[in-house]
Amino acid sequence: MANSRAPLVTPVLVGGCAIILISFAIRASFGVFQIPIANEFGWLRADFSMAIAIQNLAWGIGQPFFGAFAERLGDRRALVFGALLYAVGLSVSSIAVSPEQHWALEVLVGFGVAGTGFGVLLASVGRAASDENRSMALAILTAAGSGGQVLGPPLAQWLLGFLVWQSVFLIFAAMILAALLFLPLLRSSEPTTRADLEETLAEILLKAFRDPSFALIFLGFFSCGYQLSFVTAHFPALITEMCGAVDPSGTLASMGIASTSALGAVAISLIGLANIVGTLTAGWLGKRYSKKYLLSAIYAGRTIAAALFILLPMTPTTVVLFSVAMGSLWLATVPLTSGLVAHIYGLRYMGTLYGIIFFSHQLGSFLGVWLGGRMYDAYGDYTAVWWVGVAIGAFSAVVHLPVNERPLKSRTAAA
Repeated sequence: MANSRAPLVTPVLVGGCAIILISFAIRASFGVFQIPIANEFGWLRADFSMAIAIQNLAWGIGQPFFGAFAERLGDRRALVFGALLYAVGLSVSSIAVSPEQHWALEVLVGFGVAGTGFGVLLASVGRAASDENRSMALAILTAAGSGGQVLGPPLAQWLLGFLVWQSVFLIFAAMILAALLFLPLLRSSEPTTRADLEETLAEILLKAFRDPSFALIFLGFFSCGYQLSFVTAHFPALITEMCGAVDPSGTLASMGIASTSALGAVAISLIGLANIVGTLTAGWLGKRYSKKYLLSAIYAGRTIAAALFILLPMTPTTVVLFSVAMGSLWLATVPLTSGLVAHIYGLRYMGTLYGIIFFSHQLGSFLGVWLGGRMYDAYGDYTAVWWVGVAIGAFSAVVHLPVNERPLKSRTAAA
């Protein structure tokens, strides 16, 4: 077993945090490009939304494969391959001029995010961490992803102030390749027990698929993807259009924010900033309390925050308050969900199993982004699709309650 006195901060954790910060800074910025790209080509809102939706779906499809790739050939090789796909997708997207071209190229970007994101890095850090520190280590890695969300949208907004969006895409492609400089800090870790070595991927997959708790976790993660990706892709545009009509008193100026479009980028950054605190808190709590009850509480909190935001008049103040509230619950589900998978099913194939669970997250992401654009074009606002997110958030709060948190091996032995 892992040494319980192993330090929390290790080179693997530092390297993983640096890579995921850069990867997520780029990924979180795509909503900022929605209006500039749509205006340049005269696209419908649904056209750009479909590109981001396809990116999220490709991310979900690629995640279990990259998890298995890393487990068989090593974390470093998986990260290199993912970064190359990410960079190529961004570079070629910069010369795309039709929605269909963007849709096709976002597949590469989605696979790139899968190869440089949580599926590979959570498993790498999880295997390197001790049992005592694993929950907190996963939370720190997740918080680093939130740090990328803090930095990415304002960086994109700033670059768009003096560069065309095509040039910003090329800069982002160079950034993800530069992230590979941190690869020497990562190492592949051996499974922690002899039983892990003896159990094959097919055997653990069969056991997981037969376990009702695996299905419940899979279903519960759907709403997380729906809510997060809808907000990331559409919140800046929603704020730009809605707050301009309800800010006659100059609240934005008093906040030091130049425009409603800038408020959109600031809101995404506030969500990321608040989530650093929220995710670290979730990691600390996950070490001490039931992960399934914590997940239910997080989804319930999101549901209440989203319902209140859409019911109250939208102003710059409510945008900031919602961003902080939602941000504190944003990626707090990730260390708890990945930690739950590791606790129940073991560490050997954590990357693949979490990747399968994460596919549900990305199905929700696809639906949230695509449906947001589709319903905006049909009705002229985001109200209906927002309430769908409220409903499925409530579903996730309930569906985690019956999860059996006992390790699968102990249940099998008892039987």
